[in-house]
Amino acid sequence: MEVAVNLRVNRKEFSLSIDSRATLLEVLRNNLSLQSVHRSCEEGECGACTVLFNGEPVNSCLMLAAAADGAEIITLEGLVLDGKRHPLMDAFVELHALQCGYCTPGMLMTAYAFIEKHAGQSLSDQQIRKGIEGNLCRCTGYVNIVKAIREAMQARDAGNWW
Repeated sequence: MEVAVNLRVNRKEFSLSIDSRATLLEVLRNNLSLQSVHRSCEEGECGACTVLFNGEPVNSCLMLAAAADGAEIITLEGLVLDGKRHPLMDAFVELHALQCGYCTPGMLMTAYAFIEKHAGQSLSDQQIRKGIEGNLCRCTGYVNIVKAIREAMQARDAGNWW
């Protein structure tokens, strides 16, 4: 059965007719061609499909797209503005916080929401690790990911954020 949904994705409005059983992951990838939203475990365990749903990180593989009607969705593509990468993305690149890159989009979305929630706070490495615990990375060991998040937190607090 088809249902109508209205989504605001990466600052753009979309009115779509979708299968009522389609997940948000499927709609973002198949209908809107947003390839940064990675299909992986499809069980909500790995975080590769994480997007921001009204500012909160969610596993898009577990959410029906129909439940996102009227919501604000941000994917990794939404962290690029006028061709310029977000400072969080720059920190990941500069500090080598990625290797294969498969987990990176979901990790960045979770990190972005975490930084927004904890702006102005001084957090330990353990607290940062706890904040991203729903995102698995098999390549990096998280050391550089934590460093990049810490650097991005400092950039956010210094006003170098958009």
